[in-house]
Amino acid sequence: MNFETEYKLEDVEATRVASDAIDATFRSTTIDLVSAALGGKVLSFSDEWFAGASNLLTPTPPIRQLGKMVYSGAWYDGWETRRHNPELFDYVVIRLGVASGTVEGIEVDTTFFSGNNAPAISVEGVFSSDDAEVISWKGEKGKWEPILGVQECGPSQRFGWKLKVPTTKAFTHVRLNMYPDGGIARFRLFGHAVPVFPEDKEAVFDLAAAQNGGVAIACSDEHFGVISNLILPGRGKDMGDGWETSRSRGKDHVDWAMIRLGTTGTIEKLIVDTAFFRGNFPQKAKVEAIHWTGEGEPGALADGWVDVVEPSKCSADKEHEFDSLLKTESFTHIKLVMIPDGGIKRIRVLGKRST
Repeated sequence: MNFETEYKLEDVEATRVASDAIDATFRSTTIDLVSAALGGKVLSFSDEWFAGASNLLTPTPPIRQLGKMVYSGAWYDGWETRRHNPELFDYVVIRLGVASGTVEGIEVDTTFFSGNNAPAISVEGVFSSDDAEVISWKGEKGKWEPILGVQECGPSQRFGWKLKVPTTKAFTHVRLNMYPDGGIARFRLFGHAVPVFPEDKEAVFDLAAAQNGGVAIACSDEHFGVISNLILPGRGKDMGDGWETSRSRGKDHVDWAMIRLGTTGTIEKLIVDTAFFRGNFPQKAKVEAIHWTGEGEPGALADGWVDVVEPSKCSADKEHEFDSLLKTESFTHIKLVMIPDGGIKRIRVLGKRST
């Protein structure tokens, strides 16, 4: 398909990622920079006649309600535009949920869109402090730079691409282009937050927050809720947007989640929040930390983990605040341990940057 006769877009080398490998490829090393849960927001779009563009940023997988009809037609959990678009593409402009971010990969999910799916997409980005200016470009070139060139899609499937070279430039906004029209259920932009840290090195802030560059990298189990939820802003909306493990039956069982801090820092206080977890909060929780200088990420049993919060009793639906046991040592990672299992909504690691 040739969609670039009127709008030239530089090619960007990228490798296709199989549908069943997208999560394993990106989820433990990057965050979804445009997720609504992180604060990503749709600023403008060319059209959303059949289904709203804001659905693209929903953090949960798309759903289907067969037979449900609304004014515009069949109900779809995604973004769907009118037929017969006279322009080269439909578009949606999104402001990232972080101050800015670099990009490693893209996912476009057309699940449940079949016969009305997007035939192809491209992604562009810009660094700008002016939302109004970015919106004013509409479907024109403006100051957009290519992140991913035109890539073909298909019906009812997850499509992923990993950039051969992650972007070195950070972006504040992206534009998802859909050629020429149709439907997309979800859009993910995998990368790394480029936060704005306080200039004052004595300032205390959340070292683990995704908006500050924190990444949830590994865990023992995430049967009911994923560990990336632990470092999202706010206290969430229900039990579904926290971290929850299976019920354990073995003796001395514990579950754990490991988080790479956004910057090396000293830890003053920690908050373990069990919001909405009322019959399934852990009996106890503890937090360990490590200053890791080895290759890759530390293992759960690596030498060097030390307690910054000793095993402490938990309660339902509560923010548990703990003073760090080691306030002068610098750390790169923390490990949240549930004893024996259960659910935790958020963890906050309040400290000062060391670098």
